[in-house]
Amino acid sequence: MAWFRGFSWAITLVTVVLNVYIYTYPSFTPGKCSWNHSYEDGSDLIGERVRNIPYFGDLYKTFFVKESSEKLPQPRDIRMMAFGDPQINGNWPSTPYIKRLDNFGNDYYLGHIYRVMKSRLHPTHVVGLGDLFSSQWIADSEFYNRTRRYMTRLFPRPQEQTFAELDFIAMHKDVDWVSHLEWFQRSLADGVFLRPEFYHYENVYDWSSANLTHEPLFINVSGNHDIGYGDTTYQHMARWRRLFGKDNYWIEFDNDTDHPWRIVVLNSLALDGPLLQPEFKDYTWQFIETLKQRSYHGSSILLTHIPMYKPEGLCVDGPLVEYFNEKNCHPGGEYRIGLLKSENHLQYDTSQAVMNAIFKGNYSGIIVTGHDHEGCENYYNYNFTSGEWHASKSIDSPKYIKEATVRSMMGDFDGNTGLITGHFNHDTKSWEFNYKSCPFVVQHVWWVAQIGIVLSIMLHSINFLL
Repeated sequence: MAWFRGFSWAITLVTVVLNVYIYTYPSFTPGKCSWNHSYEDGSDLIGERVRNIPYFGDLYKTFFVKESSEKLPQPRDIRMMAFGDPQINGNWPSTPYIKRLDNFGNDYYLGHIYRVMKSRLHPTHVVGLGDLFSSQWIADSEFYNRTRRYMTRLFPRPQEQTFAELDFIAMHKDVDWVSHLEWFQRSLADGVFLRPEFYHYENVYDWSSANLTHEPLFINVSGNHDIGYGDTTYQHMARWRRLFGKDNYWIEFDNDTDHPWRIVVLNSLALDGPLLQPEFKDYTWQFIETLKQRSYHGSSILLTHIPMYKPEGLCVDGPLVEYFNEKNCHPGGEYRIGLLKSENHLQYDTSQAVMNAIFKGNYSGIIVTGHDHEGCENYYNYNFTSGEWHASKSIDSPKYIKEATVRSMMGDFDGNTGLITGHFNHDTKSWEFNYKSCPFVVQHVWWVAQIGIVLSIMLHSINFLL
């Protein structure tokens, strides 16, 4: 049985190596998987030498070196982790057991990425950039089930922050979309959506009453697979708002200082059209108009699902707009004919209006989007003569905004995390934004690492018994 013992130890060795990798993978590429600025205490001579050793030095810094409170800048850096398009699937009575197992494992594969990156980087903000689920055409019960998985497996947070949503899910009641419809139409008629106070938040560090300021502020952006495109209904919007909050709003920080900045969350699915419920488009454009009229003297981070318009060749996804027609509508869905079915980018005029409303004056900013699973980075350069923004791979104007389209965190796209660092430059009195893309690994490696643990225990148990 010597060959069997050798085989067992070979499996164990591979398992150990893979598990070391998946739990320490950011240390293999620390340049991509760290914030743009670090503030460790470098007074330890021995530690300084250890830190210069590839991989092991980064592990040493991660686990044994704390940031120096004396070196931390004031204001503190903005440290935002962004995750694009997890698109988690669900199970149906006809779903094969192997697919059910795959869905179960995929939840924990995605959750593993979040846990590793959060414990390593201690972000101030975490953003889900839309397409949290794989389809908007699911019943309320399945929407609630996937929301529960999202909040407990993929992006677990303290119970104090999620108890209200999870308690609502536990009641197993369909969303009251009729009351939501009545409230929405009444608010639209009364001009509520033209009032800044409807969208305004200030210095929010925790959405819940628990005020857990040591936890990152969690923000979710609506995606087309969460609420739909032109076929969005009141049912879609009511349950999204009940469990994930408003789809359009802003949060302003430090307004009484020389370094104000804000986060703008935009539902880009309702900007173009035609829509089944055209009032959603009216409401969303009223949000844009409110932003345009609001005087803000600070930097802006725009979080939205669909990227801004750009010409062919800058990203994998080129310009594309598709509408429902007789060929792509399933039987019973003929009411959708003529509505917006999908788009790769916001349309040109829409993109110009959004950027002109948010990025006014000579203030810095960044756009962070999802949707294009491959990911992409561009700059929008402002033409002072025409008043238009032009997409490019380079900075060609004194006034520009970077757009970071975060590569999907799905396993087929290597489980990516987007890292946005905001650092305040006291010389220029401006926030400077940097973006990095930190890949994990294809999901099969994670699966082999987990299966290897079970297999190793089984093999060594057999060896012990024999």
